[in-house]
Amino acid sequence: MKHYELASKFYQQKGKKHNDSLWAIRQKRDKAIKEIPEWEELRNQVSEIKDNVIDNLQNYIDEFIENAKNNGIEVHFAKTDIDHNEIVYSYLKDAKKVVKSKSMLTEECGLNEYLESKGIEVIDTDLGERIVQLRGEKPSHIVLPAIHTTKEDVAEILNETNTDPTYLTHKMRKLLREEFLTADAGLSGANFLVANKGYAVVCTNEGNADLGASVPPLHIISVGIDKLIPTMQDLGVFLRMLARNATGQKTTTYTSIFGKKTDGKRVIVLVDNGRLQRINSEFRDTLKCIRCSACLTTCPVFRRGGGHSYRYTIPGPIGSLLAPLKDKEEYKDLPFACTLCNSCEMVCPVKIPFSKQLVSMRKYVSEENVIAKVGQKIFQNPNYYKLFSKILHLTPKWVFEKIPNEWSKYKNIPDIPRRGYE
Repeated sequence: MKHYELASKFYQQKGKKHNDSLWAIRQKRDKAIKEIPEWEELRNQVSEIKDNVIDNLQNYIDEFIENAKNNGIEVHFAKTDIDHNEIVYSYLKDAKKVVKSKSMLTEECGLNEYLESKGIEVIDTDLGERIVQLRGEKPSHIVLPAIHTTKEDVAEILNETNTDPTYLTHKMRKLLREEFLTADAGLSGANFLVANKGYAVVCTNEGNADLGASVPPLHIISVGIDKLIPTMQDLGVFLRMLARNATGQKTTTYTSIFGKKTDGKRVIVLVDNGRLQRINSEFRDTLKCIRCSACLTTCPVFRRGGGHSYRYTIPGPIGSLLAPLKDKEEYKDLPFACTLCNSCEMVCPVKIPFSKQLVSMRKYVSEENVIAKVGQKIFQNPNYYKLFSKILHLTPKWVFEKIPNEWSKYKNIPDIPRRGYE
């Protein structure tokens, strides 16, 4: 099923509640950024930092690897998702169970399924991630993976009749605590990699990432090379923006900076998986994304249609750009799951030009279209445009409603103006 079908089905079931929940978070975000008068200056600053990283990405990769190794961390570079999974498994051949904190990179690489096929039990320990894992689903949001579920859904998977969120959270905490104590390794992602120090930075609102990093004897960090930033000073700027833009918090509950693991082994797997190829493409700006998820939370299409309607690891506006780069044919509908309202671009902390990128992506996924080419000619020539408007004015509305297409199936054809354009 394509996006418009899945989104329509979701909207009928949960769209109103989902929309209201996400809009409340968007309002918290707006309130939080007003506390920083220089917010727009910070946006310009982090955008420039990201541009610099992309322009010099290989240099920052080399610098990070050298400094991380000097810190006593084992570092590997994975060209593809398959390489990543094989590297991780090479450390886990004797493992029976691993605990994993939230990581969209491991979702991108399909690590859970890969390790489970090798007989290793993978326990997602983020509360939202654990909920969707027990439901046999994928995350529907970058920061709020279970935003599409209800407290009744959670009670059902825990075989509980009590639907109080605090009670359910405490029960999940109790169940997960034993998993940490008996795991052979902890897996996590990272929000930032500081090149000049060789540090990995993890920002969370739960203690699960820190437990997974410290309790088991082995901690593996899987992270995309796009998470690199130059210095600790730069980190301070990004930390001022990340939580505010994501959830309206001043900062996340935990901001952990990982160097050498003193009571075991720490491994970092740097993943390319198509990122280097994007540097010289028209979609290079997608590498600037810090996965704050603000573009998802503000998007009217995402809010009403849900994350699973995108069918890709990263949903929403940023996912509509990333998914077709992974599989052009499978995800060619996603760039059109957008009204071009520009709300995503307005909230993006690193100033990704979403509207321009999505229009370019529509061209990228589309075969040459005769109607589109004719339309282009009409809009480029004033005389053609006047003629077209007169024809449109004389054409009965029912003619357009009879034309079979995906657009009119889920949208009302607007009334034709009573007078044409002169």
